[in-house]
Amino acid sequence: MNSFLYFLIGLTTGLFFWNYTRRKAKSEKSLLSDQKIKLQQEKEIVVNFMHNLAVAIGEGVQRKDLYQRITHTAVITTGAISACVYEKMPNGKLQSIATEGLFPPQRKINVSLSETSTTRARFLERILASEVLEDGEGIVGEVAKTGKPVFVPHAQNDPRVVKHDDPSLILRSLIFSPLIHDDQTQGVLVVANPSNGMAFSETDLSLVNSLAEQAALAIKNADAMNLRLEKTRMDSDLNLARDVQELFLAKESPAFKGLEIDTQYVPSSQVSGDFYDFYKLSATKFAISVADVSGKGVPASLLMALCQTNLRHYVKRSKSPREILIQLNHDLEERIREDMFITLILAIIDTQANTITYTRAGHEPSLLGKVSGDKLEVSKLQGNGMALGMVPSELFDEIIEDQFCTFKKGDMLVFYTDGVTESQSQSNEEFGLERLCRTVESAKEKSPLSFNLSLMKDLKEFSSDSADRDDLTLLTVKRV
Repeated sequence: MNSFLYFLIGLTTGLFFWNYTRRKAKSEKSLLSDQKIKLQQEKEIVVNFMHNLAVAIGEGVQRKDLYQRITHTAVITTGAISACVYEKMPNGKLQSIATEGLFPPQRKINVSLSETSTTRARFLERILASEVLEDGEGIVGEVAKTGKPVFVPHAQNDPRVVKHDDPSLILRSLIFSPLIHDDQTQGVLVVANPSNGMAFSETDLSLVNSLAEQAALAIKNADAMNLRLEKTRMDSDLNLARDVQELFLAKESPAFKGLEIDTQYVPSSQVSGDFYDFYKLSATKFAISVADVSGKGVPASLLMALCQTNLRHYVKRSKSPREILIQLNHDLEERIREDMFITLILAIIDTQANTITYTRAGHEPSLLGKVSGDKLEVSKLQGNGMALGMVPSELFDEIIEDQFCTFKKGDMLVFYTDGVTESQSQSNEEFGLERLCRTVESAKEKSPLSFNLSLMKDLKEFSSDSADRDDLTLLTVKRV
């Protein structure tokens, strides 16, 4: 009897533990299934979020609009009432850049919302727009500084959370997640108050952290995309400026009776501040100009085009180089930037009188090689004159002057910009004016083309490839 009783007790106990174990295993299986479903849902949310941001980046959406999409997604996916992104500025401070819903400021508001003349949403929008948090200030500053998320399931019991008097701004539960990419914190995503009145869960925390991680990557990609787009636009602008500039520069040296001419022009970038031009004044008079606009790039090329256009106009209307440059300076005085100027030399060659009349406005002194035995005797075409746009017209007019010299058969005239003389070697030695003079001295038997090509070869061999090269213009005229 006792044995049967013990058997029943053992059987009952075994069935109980078997049933308990079975239910526990079933519960754990159900929990694992729920977790798997939640993870799958989170994965789908993040994947869709990444896809939407990628599409936005491809469409060229602005940075602030991307942040706005981030806050919107955070609210929708977590069931939160509001969210905000604080962007980290270059000085380390944090500023609200995008909000969704009625997000409370992270500092105490001194004015009651009931006292404002605008709606609560509009008032809070203005408050948040002007709210700049210091590095390390509050939980937002802490997250930005440490790069670690902060989960506040019960905000009313947390002394770090700002307490507002207005009931609509009461904070019940918060998630602060850093926007980090390549160990650099770009900002902080804050999600506030689940709409169901309960606290955020660990699942919500995981989801917000995943969204923040992908958002940081998207922002980084958007910045890179915008840089590429900006570079593309700049390249397009530079190509356009280069094409316009080429319209102003002579494609080939002109044919003029009694003169042989060659020009070598090498811009340091897509557009140049150097320019040269030729003007036929009569059957025996021919004008040449070479100039150098301060600076490089598009501003210099635009000023070059303006100067060259006006110069062509005045060359046809004035008799002497001095008069031409005085009028040109008057015209440019009010239109040229204070930090820019133009050096220029203008020469009129008279093949009947065998003379050169020139005016030098702060430009490099051109070189005149005159036949002397088996070589050329070189002199520098000096002359007083300030750069265009550098000084007031009264002073410019007083200083500028015409200079005269003879130009007979066999003589050679060399115009250049400082890209020639200031070319530097590996040891930072400049090619220099004296070396250029010696090169001209030995060019008696050379044509302008052969002289220029020889000099360009010497400059290439002399100069360092790593040097920051300036624009280079070389224009040689020989009397034949």
